[in-house]
Amino acid sequence: MTVKLIKAGHIVAYQNGTHTHLRDGVIVVENDSITFVGKSFDGHADEIIDASDKIVTPGFINTHVHMSESPLDRSFVEDRGPRNFYLSGLFEFLTARDGAITDQARRASVAMSVPEMIRTGTTTVVEMGSHGDYVAEQCEKVGLRAYIGEMYRSGRWFTDDGRSVKYEWAEDDGRERMDHAVRFIEKLEGRANGLLKGFLTPAQVDTCSAALLQRTAEIGRDMKVPVALHVSQSVPEFQEMVRRNGCSPVEWLHQLGFLGENVLLGHVIMPTGSSWVNYHGNDLELLAETGTHVAHNVWVFARRGIAMESYSKYLAKGINMALGTDTCPQSMIEALRWTAVISKIQDRRTEVATAADVFNSATVGGAKSLGRDDLGRIAKGAKADLLFWAGRGLFMTPMRDPIRNIVYSATPEDLHSTMINGRMVMENRIIPGVDVEKLASDLQAGAQHMWEHMHVTDWGKRDIEQLSPSSFPEFRAL
Repeated sequence: MTVKLIKAGHIVAYQNGTHTHLRDGVIVVENDSITFVGKSFDGHADEIIDASDKIVTPGFINTHVHMSESPLDRSFVEDRGPRNFYLSGLFEFLTARDGAITDQARRASVAMSVPEMIRTGTTTVVEMGSHGDYVAEQCEKVGLRAYIGEMYRSGRWFTDDGRSVKYEWAEDDGRERMDHAVRFIEKLEGRANGLLKGFLTPAQVDTCSAALLQRTAEIGRDMKVPVALHVSQSVPEFQEMVRRNGCSPVEWLHQLGFLGENVLLGHVIMPTGSSWVNYHGNDLELLAETGTHVAHNVWVFARRGIAMESYSKYLAKGINMALGTDTCPQSMIEALRWTAVISKIQDRRTEVATAADVFNSATVGGAKSLGRDDLGRIAKGAKADLLFWAGRGLFMTPMRDPIRNIVYSATPEDLHSTMINGRMVMENRIIPGVDVEKLASDLQAGAQHMWEHMHVTDWGKRDIEQLSPSSFPEFRAL
């Protein structure tokens, strides 16, 4: 057993059901867990970590990630949002991108995602994709705590005219991929000293049949694992579900018996009552009553001019809100800030969506969504997943309230070190064994191939400059 004593100038400690501010305190870590938090400790310690000039907080739980593709959004999806799909990029941009991405590009994207998230505060990630084995390998190599799910669905969406969304259905209703996802969960059990766990993730509410979702809910309850699903993320999706079922996506899930305390819904940014869908209903009340969690991913929508109406109102309804990144940048620092600011703008109120609110969502809210009371907090019995922030610097001085400084002012440079499961995975902003130049080179090569082949699966056979024109024209030599 190894005992570490952390002496910190500021600790965001968990006490009596809330985060608190402990000045000049100590944290005792034995192996992978916290055994003591307080003002002083006179017991034995094998190692003393001097963080007297640091702010120590719980690590952030990033509840919505697609590692094998999100970095490839850069230089492509920004400033683009087709009005025919109510600004959503799902039906044109994702289709064109997915047909052009090679396996090499996806692996490069995963390899780059892991250090990007650690550098920006993520200590637990909820990954949804199709490269689970490679994700597990990369997370284990660096020491990132991860929930990994292999996505499955009954069919896929597409557009063949740029005006309407159509669906193509699999003969087996997605059962083969679902069986694979279940086997993957079983394969991960116990790996990396418990750092890696699996969960079920049917892809999208509009690409999954009632039978597939009901079977998912049943297996999720039997296996006692989280279930994640994309829901109410675009106007076309919402309208399609109303056309099929005569009710909202959330109402349909409730009728199926899908909602519940182990369910984490990605987005729900366009529920009933939203001005985007202009459809009356009680979606938020249903989520609150069933204990269903929401993973809010502010930036993927805000960059296109779409906003939740509003994050603070979901909290007021009693919904457990967690945060995720979904797209690039995969920065929980950015997720905290944009969630607070966009909600304030939506409500035209300053005192809502506070630093404390978004910090809670990134820590204890995320932990609750995964059924974990040992994550997202600095308390006896919790896992030692800790962030060490520089207390002094260009962006963190002066410092009275560490939470406000982190939410509204911090940059990745202010995150000095990270501990996950009692082990330092980053010290002085360096992640051992990570060659960023090599990772960047591999990702650039993968992106270049993708950009050159966008026309292959695009409905209009458009090249990258037609799909996403560059900000400025190329310089031409005279």
